[in-house]
Amino acid sequence: MCFRVCLGLRKLFLVVLSLEALMRISVTSFSNVLTVLRVALIPVVVVVLLRDTTANNILAGTIFAVATVTDFVDGYLARAQDKVTTFGKLADPIADKLLICATLVSLVALGRLMPWVAVVIIVRELAVTALRFFALRKGAVISANAFGKTKTALQATAVFALIVVSGQPLWVELLLYLSVAVTVFSGVTYFRGWL
Repeated sequence: MCFRVCLGLRKLFLVVLSLEALMRISVTSFSNVLTVLRVALIPVVVVVLLRDTTANNILAGTIFAVATVTDFVDGYLARAQDKVTTFGKLADPIADKLLICATLVSLVALGRLMPWVAVVIIVRELAVTALRFFALRKGAVISANAFGKTKTALQATAVFALIVVSGQPLWVELLLYLSVAVTVFSGVTYFRGWL
């Protein structure tokens, strides 16, 4: 079921790409290219991770880290070059969600993550994505806020640790639970601002 959710998010990303083409917004800015690259790296992370060897875990962690860094770089470049686009505002958070959700599902399949953790995070991501599309229909774009950015950083750090750290030491579990708490709290802040 979780895998279907991730496929649904990927389809949603493709819909955003189609919307972008219809709205004639530039995807050719380097920051938007990085967003598309992040989506392209998702199946690579999943395939390498599912091979489940120490070497593949390190490789999957490295690819995941590179994809995660593109998230921070594309936002910085877009703002620094004054090339923030509607496409970027919509596609960037969806790319983040795809990367995190696909990796979470893979970690559950490998038995390294409790399914309830993945479900809580994925449901929050789907709910906020639905809210963003609701807002878009009303003519508004909901960009990531400070809590959303903190959530993304914590999720990425926790997922990276789950990929590369053998076993599940206490600090990884605490980081994971902190990530879940901030994920839920940040979701609530988005809804409080729009409902």
